[in-house]
Amino acid sequence: MSSSFLPRRRFVAGGAASLATLAATLPSPAHATSPASARGRRAGSLVLVGGALKSDNTRVYGEIVARAGGPRARIGVLTAASVPASQDPYRDDPERCGNSECNGAYYVDLLKRHGAGHAAWIPVDLDHVAAADDPEVAREVASMTGFFLGGGDQFRYVTTLLHGSDHTDTEVMTALRRRFEEGAVVAGTSAGAQIASGPHMVTGGESYEGLRDGSAPGWFADATVLGQWPAGGFGFLAGGLVDTHTGAYGREGRALRLASDVGRNRVFCLEENTALVVEQAGTDRERMRVVGEHGVAVLDLRRARAATGDRGWSLDGARYSHLTDQDRYLPAGWHVAPGPGARRLRPSGTEAVPENGDVFSSLRNPDPVPYSFLRTARALAATRAQNRAVATTWEEDPRFTVTLSKGPDFAAWTRDGTTADTLVNLGVAVTPA
Repeated sequence: MSSSFLPRRRFVAGGAASLATLAATLPSPAHATSPASARGRRAGSLVLVGGALKSDNTRVYGEIVARAGGPRARIGVLTAASVPASQDPYRDDPERCGNSECNGAYYVDLLKRHGAGHAAWIPVDLDHVAAADDPEVAREVASMTGFFLGGGDQFRYVTTLLHGSDHTDTEVMTALRRRFEEGAVVAGTSAGAQIASGPHMVTGGESYEGLRDGSAPGWFADATVLGQWPAGGFGFLAGGLVDTHTGAYGREGRALRLASDVGRNRVFCLEENTALVVEQAGTDRERMRVVGEHGVAVLDLRRARAATGDRGWSLDGARYSHLTDQDRYLPAGWHVAPGPGARRLRPSGTEAVPENGDVFSSLRNPDPVPYSFLRTARALAATRAQNRAVATTWEEDPRFTVTLSKGPDFAAWTRDGTTADTLVNLGVAVTPA
């Protein structure tokens, strides 16, 4: 079975006709299906993974299974974001297949191996769109205590589980939403995490093209175009926009531009093989915790100011925080609580921050460095030699400059005494040169 999340450097065209047809008619965000009122209901929880979830990640899978009931868990697996079997040339090869049914079997097996009492694939994909309104399938969904949504292209979830341009729920989605509102856990990786977004869900794009050209409503076959879906995804998360594979693919730039363009003041940037666990999801009482090997960045645009000049787009006043394993976050107060064992970092290094000529790990760079933005941020936090660092994009015309700065409200925490693990309120400015 091949990995079910989309590789960054290519676009899988399966289902392109269906996606392009739906993208031609953009619903207003006002038509998006919203979670039930925060008052008077029990809210479910989310386990949102930034992609590349390893099969041996016992902590993340264990979190999902435990929230679903452990040995009593009944977990429904949805993989409609994958290409359907009819479009997979390796559908008969269990070692190479990457279609929805193949990926569904993969996750069903993994969830059982990690302790789930029961797991089953929900047979909805681009080959079986009608199944999303099948009463028997909806009844099976209604019996589940948790759900796992695989990766691929999040817009395929829109085309299969929601009704066209009206963006209304299918029977399966109605049952899933009801179970979530009754307290079931909804977990997802890559596209399966993206689809938890509300209005302005990202549909694709690269950082440089996003900074240069801005965002546009819709879904685009050109994977470098920064696209967003105004009506959003399933609306399970209230606290902000979501992006995935952030550090590995250098998506901080596209996240900043999208949030600025659509007037959103926060983005949760999820790293690979790492989960953001959300309690009371979809309400104004959301509480969050990070679980995994990398982290979750939070982009704060409350004080950000964007402008467009002769050379292009610029942004000033944004702030960047990076949370690591067991850190907690309260969206309502924008509050970071470092995890157990963390202590304030007192910068002791005297080295200058290394030069960075590819801050967003460009796809054009023959030797890109993942987590490039984060590396510069951590190097700046750990040194007392300077209070700001400048990095640039790989591309020119224009070449964007990213300036990171330590202001009076910046703080960092460490666990080993030297590494800046948790960062809070690092200033970010983007300017064209």
